[in-house]
Amino acid sequence: GLTILVDHFKLYLYYELRSYTKPLPCRKFAFVFNEKKSYKATINQYFTKGFSFMKATVLSDNIPAENLGCEWGLSIFIEYHGKHILLDAGASGLFLKNADVLGLNMKDVDFGVLYHAHYDHADGIPEFFRVNSSAPFYFRETTGENCCKGVWNYKKYIGIPKGILKKYPDRIKLVSGDFSPGDGVYLIPHKTPGLEKKGIREHMYLKEKRRWKPDSFSHEQSLVFDTLDGLVIFNSCSHGGADTIIREVTATFPDKKVKALIGGFHLYNKTDAEILALAEGIRSTGISEIYTGHCTGDHAFDLLKETLGESVHKLHAGLVMEF
Repeated sequence: GLTILVDHFKLYLYYELRSYTKPLPCRKFAFVFNEKKSYKATINQYFTKGFSFMKATVLSDNIPAENLGCEWGLSIFIEYHGKHILLDAGASGLFLKNADVLGLNMKDVDFGVLYHAHYDHADGIPEFFRVNSSAPFYFRETTGENCCKGVWNYKKYIGIPKGILKKYPDRIKLVSGDFSPGDGVYLIPHKTPGLEKKGIREHMYLKEKRRWKPDSFSHEQSLVFDTLDGLVIFNSCSHGGADTIIREVTATFPDKKVKALIGGFHLYNKTDAEILALAEGIRSTGISEIYTGHCTGDHAFDLLKETLGESVHKLHAGLVMEF
């Protein structure tokens, strides 16, 4: 009986929507039809690929909003295909306080993703484990307690909470290669050689066998969602370069277009020439939208906005993005 009802609903949607020429009032079904698109192809894509609506809410960022705190860190709550995903947990438990204000329950999270092994994305994870007793958190298998920053013999630890890997072995899942934690969701590592040069530029190093090694950011991963409008990439700091990350994802999914990149671009310490070069690199990828904040910096954001125009949006605590 249920199968028959579902089939009737599909037919109803097809015959009702095939002549609809404006966005539907409910954003979750906001297929933007026009005379250039095939209604049947769009409806068939909906029913064969499944529901692709995605909503992302920034829980913590450097830029505050009314009634929301801020910190040097990033955490984003994502709703997709009925799943609830937490990207990073900021530098403290602030993301939990902001989530309460926003009416979002962290007990609903199905799984978490750590973008990279730095404190401003990982230090809130123990607080998340305290309120959510079951959701796994996906780390890159190369993640260790060895990320530092500094010059000469002075290196400051900037990594994940000490002891977290041993304390939560049942909650932290180490992944390698291209990994899919759910339908339409992908964790993509860096695939570009020579990123050690980026580590040297940032004075970021890994301590391995009592020696300092320039960070190649192998502990980083892009969180990618497949939507009807194209791929949406989350990459919280983009240490490897925002344009590089877009190209890595494009090469991984050559038959799909990239719609948006969301995250910090680590430009707060870059020269104008470096910022403008990145802007041109982003432009050359053909991406439609970028949402950036956290480690991008206000001056860099203004230059990106001036160069790339309306495709550039600023992240801030409480921001809601829908695709």
